[in-house]
This record gives sequence, structure tokens and C-alpha cells, in this order.
Amino acid sequence: MSFEIRPEWSLKKRKGTAVSLPLLLSLLSAIRDDGSISSAATRAKLSYRHAWGMLRDFEREFSAPLLQKSRGRGTTLTPLAEKLIWADKRITARLTPILESFASELESILSGELSTLRIIASHGFAIDALIKQMNLDHKPVEISYRGSQEAVAALSRDECDLAGFHVPVGDFNLSAQPCLKWLHQQQHVLIHLAYRTQGLFIARGNPRNIQGLQDLQRGDLRFVNRQTGSGTKILLEMLLARESISIKNITDYDSAEYTHAAVAAYVASNMADAGFGVEAAARHFDLDFIPVARENYLFACKATALDQIQLNAALSIMQSAAFRHTVNSLAGYDGIQSGTIHTFEEVFTTGGGIN
Repeated sequence: MSFEIRPEWSLKKRKGTAVSLPLLLSLLSAIRDDGSISSAATRAKLSYRHAWGMLRDFEREFSAPLLQKSRGRGTTLTPLAEKLIWADKRITARLTPILESFASELESILSGELSTLRIIASHGFAIDALIKQMNLDHKPVEISYRGSQEAVAALSRDECDLAGFHVPVGDFNLSAQPCLKWLHQQQHVLIHLAYRTQGLFIARGNPRNIQGLQDLQRGDLRFVNRQTGSGTKILLEMLLARESISIKNITDYDSAEYTHAAVAAYVASNMADAGFGVEAAARHFDLDFIPVARENYLFACKATALDQIQLNAALSIMQSAAFRHTVNSLAGYDGIQSGTIHTFEEVFTTGGGIN
């Protein structure tokens, strides 16, 4: 049993009725790619007449054009149409992890499986790959995406079997202290999921000539941040402190998005000039990326849980060559040690980390 919940928004028309926007957004995206209404209508499986009529209907509702024709370029989108497409991308990036958590919870409730693996974790591309593989292998799993500190706190309360969190490799790995207060070397073990690279998201071609963190202090740059309490924001603030950069000097520092993808979508839609997060999110939205720090993404679990069938199933997947290949295919990710069990000393040593 598998459920999928997708974000969908609609336009409330002047007459009081609401009309769903996904079909319009699909058509506009195809027009942007093909430069032709006819070709876009075919891709959207609509007749030309239906597509044209729908476009005209929405233009009346918006009181503004969605398309413009130009010599040598065919049909292009107006700024309003581009804003609609990027608004949809931001909505999807922002809500997808939440909806995936709801769908997973619903599956667990309705299936009645007693051996479901419960995971609470900071969202990321490698863990998303793990969940997808477990679903493909019909291994019952329930995922809830929360911040790193929330995840390990939940593990200490026996609310999950695996808690996913991330810490930098090297001197900054002591930033995990807020997480470590919930973990005990005698009771818990650490499972390596992946290495990943965090850094700055910037527009393709770097039109604002951003070279590094110091540039975030420029008054002409807009920044989009992660939410307070996220491991990524904690890491960023340590990096800023190391370079003696005051957050008061960064425009829009208090803005917040709840996923790496949402930050990337925000920058890609030109709502901000820079953001901070994992490389895979930047590449997904065709952004340039400036690497700043390398991290370990880890799972914590009770040592006694390693004998559980459901946890062993997850470990087998992580340790498989196929899964490590999947992780390696993600930009900025390295799955060479996926599924490896480590001691606290191997991970949390000043200047060290898993290597």
C-alpha cells in the first residue's frame, strides 16, 4: 500500500468558483520549452482549441496576458506567467517533505504493519533515496521530517527507531553538541548515510559576482535562509562567525525556508540573490554552487535495535552497491560509506570526523 499527496493550488474566479491550476502550469511550462502553443498542447494532451481557450480564460481572470509573440523567438511567456511557474515550484519544494510525512503516516495507520521502521530525520536527498528504495522493496517505513535536534530528541523518547541528523566534517563537528545531549555512547550507535557538500546557491553564470560568504554583507544582495533550529542554519552561523561576519549585515537574514529545495527554488525564481544549502538542491534548479563545508549525514539508533528485522532491512539497502551508486549520482553527495556503523569517537573528534 502506497500513498502520494501532492500540493495543488487553484484560482478563485470572480464568479466564486475555483479552478485548478496544474493543467495551466503544465501548458505554460511546455510553451516555455517549445516556443509553440501547438507543440505544447500536444505534450499536455490537449487540442489546440482547448489549450488556446484555456489560456484566454485565465488571461481574463488575471486581467493580464500570459503569452507574447516575437519575431524569431516564437511564443514566449510574460513575466506574470513566469512568476506563476516559479510560485508552483516554490510551493512544491516547500510542501513536499511535509506531505511525504503525512502520506507515510497514513500508510502506517492503514496498513496495520507491526514491524514498520519509524524514521524521524532532517530532510535530505540521500534519505529521500533510502525511503524510495524501501518502498520499492516493500519494506514498511514511516518517515517524519524534522530538524536534526528534534529528530534525536524524538529518539530519546522512543518515538522513532532511527533519527537522522547532520554534522560537519572537521573542527566544526562539535556543532553537534545540541544533538549529542540526547545521545549516549553506551546506549546508541551511529550509522553513516552519506557525505554531502553545503555551500552558496547563486544564479546561473553568477551575474552578481558572488565569490564567498564575505559577499553576503553587500547591501545590494538579498539572502534567503533556513529556519531557526535547522542544522544548516547552525552550520552557517558558525561559518559566518569564523569569518567575523555579523548576521546584522546580511540583508533578509531572518527570512526562512524549511528545505534545501525551497531555498534553491527561491533563488532560482529571482526572489533572492543567494542562499545556503546542499549542492544537489542547487543543481536541481540549475543554479551555480560555491562549496563551503563537507558534512556527515548520520542516523542514530539504540544499539539494541540493530537486531531488529526492519532496521536490518534498511542497513542492507544502505550497504548495497546499488544504493551507494544512487547516492554517488546526487550532486555533492558521496555514498562510499553508506550503512557503515561508527563509534562516537570516530565521528566527534576535533579536526577529525569519519574519513
